[in-house]
Formats: sequence, C-alpha cells, structure tokens
Amino acid sequence: MTNYEVVLKPAAIRDLDAFRKYDAACIADGIEKHLSFEPTKESKSRIKRFRGIDNPDYRLRIGEFRVFYTVDESAREVDVLRVMHKDETARYYEEMRP
Repeated sequence: MTNYEVVLKPAAIRDLDAFRKYDAACIADGIEKHLSFEPTKESKSRIKRFRGIDNPDYRLRIGEFRVFYTVDESAREVDVLRVMHKDETARYYEEMRP
C-alpha cells in the first residue's frame, strides 16, 4: 500500500492556527492517521464522500471538527482545503452547493 502525500492548503493552515494548540495537534494527528493511507475509504461516521459537489470531495470527522479535502489518485495526493468546528459547517455546505 502506497502512502498519500497530505498537503495543507493556505486556508486550512489559517484554520488550524486559529484553534487551541491542543485541538490543532489532535486534528493534525487525525489527518495523518486517516488521510495518509486510505483517504477514500468511506465509513458511517468518520469519512464521507460528497455527491453532487465538485470541491471538496470528502469530509473527515475528528471529534468536534471537520476536515474537507480532495484526493488526486494519480498523484497520490490529498489536498486539505478547510478545517472547521462542526458548528461552522452549515454555512460552508451552503457555499459548496452549485
């Protein structure tokens, strides 16, 4: 099994910088654990694939936080687009809809 390279986009870095250090560390650990090996493996609660939305492709749940990302299978790369608290995601979902 080949690992994926995880790339944090500037907006995701700003999001992580805004969180408490403890929360940011937990999120970073979750990103490394779940997105480095099987970022497209869906589950009932942890990883969900979006349908009808071009960008992002997936959402990862890490406790109270949500990580939105895309996967480039040919480059074996995961682009983390945004990281936010679950209370902020409703507005983000509205922005994603076509």
